[in-house]
Amino acid sequence: MLDQKFEEILRSQLPFLEPDDRLTEDTVLRDLGLDSLTMLDLLAIVERTYAVRFRDDALTLDTFRTPGTLWAVLSGLVERGV
Repeated sequence: MLDQKFEEILRSQLPFLEPDDRLTEDTVLRDLGLDSLTMLDLLAIVERTYAVRFRDDALTLDTFRTPGTLWAVLSGLVERGV
């Protein structure tokens, strides 16, 4: 389950997501306007907000495919304090 702060961050970076649209763990982020530039912005915001650093092996399109995949990687980093 996504936390509210994470969902707010995602929503701020998805230009095709309307305020009333539902965002699920399986939503394809590219369908909502996540491109390579917004992916970098999203990465910077997430790293700064959660005080983590994504490793190079986590910087893949698969990681940023859905909110659920990104949240799984992020929550693992938070748990390990990376």
